[in-house]
Parts: sequence; structure tokens; C-alpha cells
Amino acid sequence: MKALVLKEYMKMSYEDVPVPEFGPDEVLIKVKACGICGSDVHGMDGSTGRRQPPVIMGHEAAGVIDKVGDDVTEWKVGDRVTFDSTVTTKPDWFSQRGLFNLSNNRKVLGVSCDDYRQNGAFAEFVVVPQSILYKIPEGLSFEHAAMTEPVSVAFHAVDLVSLNINDSAVVIGSGMIGLLVIQALRTKGCGTIIAVDLDDGRLELAKELGADYGIRSDQGDPVAQIHELTEGRGADLAFEVVGISETVKLGVNAVRKGGTVCLIGNLSPSIELPLQAVVTRQVKLVGSCASAGEYPACLEMLKREKIKVDPFISAVAPLSEGASWFERSYNREAGLMKVILKP
Repeated sequence: MKALVLKEYMKMSYEDVPVPEFGPDEVLIKVKACGICGSDVHGMDGSTGRRQPPVIMGHEAAGVIDKVGDDVTEWKVGDRVTFDSTVTTKPDWFSQRGLFNLSNNRKVLGVSCDDYRQNGAFAEFVVVPQSILYKIPEGLSFEHAAMTEPVSVAFHAVDLVSLNINDSAVVIGSGMIGLLVIQALRTKGCGTIIAVDLDDGRLELAKELGADYGIRSDQGDPVAQIHELTEGRGADLAFEVVGISETVKLGVNAVRKGGTVCLIGNLSPSIELPLQAVVTRQVKLVGSCASAGEYPACLEMLKREKIKVDPFISAVAPLSEGASWFERSYNREAGLMKVILKP
């Protein structure tokens, strides 16, 4: 089969590789669509340590079941499916409580790190266990189904905080996940939503998708502007979707006393934390990792178009052109957000 392989850091190769073997409780999926995730792009240069070459990346995908293992009973050849990015190899204390994303036995598709190597879906075929499969609703395209993973990440984050009806929220970072968080907040009954970013175009899109206000973080005092929009107190909630010291500090200072900051972005493995502001203002910090069971609801919302993903899809291209699209994404080409590759 053909696959897009990270051969060495900063070198992607479209080449022939063996079709992966599958076990009795696994299925072989013919991939129809797979999105380039920001984590793939950042992993390409080795900075994250989680895409050690050689590896086939890709975890935002959908396709058709091509073959099934002997112990697979609920799925059949021809089923249209998407699948979680998290593979839990055996049950443990966390997974037994529904915290699959925190399992000690968790692996992520398309990740190659010190602990494991799990090839992903930038290929004609991928193998996944039946336990992480989800049926694609009738009428939902493969391209939209492949977006279930990032949608689930956004809803998982929103579900982790105590959101009350009409609460105010700041979303720092208007990339795709931030824009999905804005939509998730709106569907959950959030009141005032303030988007913060460096790009005017993204802030305009944020307002189109549900934000009430857009603030440039590099113009004036964004914290003062946020407090002015929230009766002088600060927002009830902040969602930080970047992952660097400056934006985390912004999130902490943007919320009211007793407010909550949900940390989703993780560009930097470590940051400077304004500890005194967190302690003296009794700010809650919540980390959000991947998703844990949100797929069915997210698929239904995508089907009913309660969540819009078309504004994020910048291009749909053949897998054979994947290397050039990775390079363009890595170079942060203006206007480029989500690229979906099709084998």
C-alpha cells in the first residue's frame, strides 16, 4: 500500500509499505480521509519528541472497513466508520472508570515516542481495535467525519469545567480547536464569549461562529478590555488553546477571582506560571487531554450541522501531495487551517 511516512525529521516520503496485519479483535480500514493535525506538524521537526521517525502519522480519519478479525462481531466489511485517536491496549484503573484518555496503557494513533510506536492513518489502510470504532451517520461525508476527533477535543474541554448558563468565557487562540471550543460553549448555553488572537481574519471567523467579541492580544491591554466586557470582574472561564507562558498568564489574569482556566494548548512542554495570581485570586487550573467518550454526541452534532467544520477545511488533496501540504502548514501559510488528505 501507499503511505506518507516521516522518514526523518522534516522529510516526508510517499512510498510503498506493507499492508498492516490485524489481530482477532481488530479491523483493517481503507482510509478515505485523514486530516493534518497541528500536533503532526509540530512533531515533524522533532520538537515534541512524539513523532520519532520512521512513522506514519495521522489520527483524524474516517474510512470503510475492508477486513475484520475473527472476534469482531458488531462490525462488518463495508461499514463506514471513524475512530478514536486513543488506543487502550488493556483495562486499568483509569479506563475502567471511563478515563480512557488517561489510561496507563494508552497509545495514540500516529505517535512514535520513547514508550511505543503506533502507525496512523496517512496511508491506504490502517488497523484499529473494534473498541474505538464509531459508525458514520447517514449523509455525513468522510471529510466531515474525519473532523470528529478535534470536535471531541473541544467538547471534552468544555465538559471538564463547571459551566453555568450565561457564564462569560474567554477563548485564547482562534485556531481550529479554539474556534470549535467557541461553538461548543455556545451550544452549552454560555453567555458572553470573547475570542483573543493575533490575527484579524481569525477573530472575524470567531465572531461568525459564535464569539461576541474579538480582541487582538498585541494591541492595547487585552486583560483590561476583557474586564471591561465582564462588568469589571473578569470572565468566569478562560480556555487557553495555545500553550505558551504569555497566553497562560493572559488566561489567569483574564478570569475573575474564583474563576477557572482550562489548559488545552501544549506547544511548550513547560511554562512560567503566575503562581501568586493563581493562589491569591483562588483561580482553578484544569488540564484537558484529548477526549473520553464524546464521539457519538459529536458525530450526531456534525450530522445535524450544529457544529460547523467547513470553515476550517482549507484544502482536500491527494495523499501523494501530502509532503508539500505538510511543508506549507509548517511554514504557517496565511489562511491555511485544516488540510484533509485522501489516499
